[in-house]
Amino acid sequence: MTFQRLTLSAGHDKRANLALLIAACACLAAAAFGLCVGATAIPPSRVTSALWREIALGGASAAEGDHFIVVGLRLPRVVLGLEIGAALALAGAMMQGLFRNPLADPGLVGVTSGAGLAVAVTIVLGEKIWGVGAGLLHVAALPADAFLGGLAATVFIYILATRGGRTSMTVMLLAGVALSAVAGAATALLSYLSDDRQLRDLSFWFLGSLGGATWGKAAILALALVPALIAMPWLARGLNGLAFGEAEAFHLGLRTEAIKGAAIGLIALAVGASVAAAGAIGFIGLVAPHLVRLMTGPDHRALLPLSALCGATLLVGADALARTLLAPAELPVGVLTASIGAPFFLWLLLRDQVRSELT
Repeated sequence: MTFQRLTLSAGHDKRANLALLIAACACLAAAAFGLCVGATAIPPSRVTSALWREIALGGASAAEGDHFIVVGLRLPRVVLGLEIGAALALAGAMMQGLFRNPLADPGLVGVTSGAGLAVAVTIVLGEKIWGVGAGLLHVAALPADAFLGGLAATVFIYILATRGGRTSMTVMLLAGVALSAVAGAATALLSYLSDDRQLRDLSFWFLGSLGGATWGKAAILALALVPALIAMPWLARGLNGLAFGEAEAFHLGLRTEAIKGAAIGLIALAVGASVAAAGAIGFIGLVAPHLVRLMTGPDHRALLPLSALCGATLLVGADALARTLLAPAELPVGVLTASIGAPFFLWLLLRDQVRSELT
């Protein structure tokens, strides 16, 4: 692999453009599917009618069934799922580029656990620490604390795993396991100390669900995604250079420290906001970038936007299945993504082991 290949293989490449078109269409199809299915199935024609009534006529009364279900319940849930899926997949792609290892994932290396511990502390002790009511706590303090927890975990893992411009996957995974264990123990202690309301909130985080979707949460996720979208072109070029090591990237004229700092901050922001909004939803950040690499290769100029689209599609599709598999009951989407993602991760480990033995 050469630097010329990394810098020229996407952007103007027809295959990358075609992949973007396919991914965008798949994302729209998943969103439409999510609006149609659930405990009460609604045909696409009636979904379209409800959306058109909301846009053109300013909505309808809450008593009108289709409008209430589609616009009041499912639309904010689908929008939040699209945003969280995109955020987690972007975080996974950036983390894999930063650590220069395709097995890096926010959930596997403890970043999600760090953000989750911060969320647990806020839920159980936040009213005493912040001195505000539960409502304001969930709107303001929870996202901020989740970001700080994710940031601390990301920095901790990066410092431990990186030596001399090289990142040890073994150290990264072991440090992630240790961090997850400590965070899990602390979260269990907080669960023991919590009251009934706090315990319900903690259970929501443990399982991961889009059931609490609101337009307020969707707005917070949109704000968290804006910096990543703005920095994406610059960050993509930097991650392409870091693929050869920090020394080589520096000689290519890249500001390596700024790139690493921006990537760490954006990973923490995306994961923290996602955890605060919907709890721990794993493996989206691992699966989506791998699927994209199969289509377009390692160039981050195509990998980052395609991963965002792929992650959004995967999460919204998984949530639609979670609402229909046990209808009228609802399966937490975090359980479903873990059931799919864990075997995928094991397959990646076995594939890499076979390759290393063959070479």
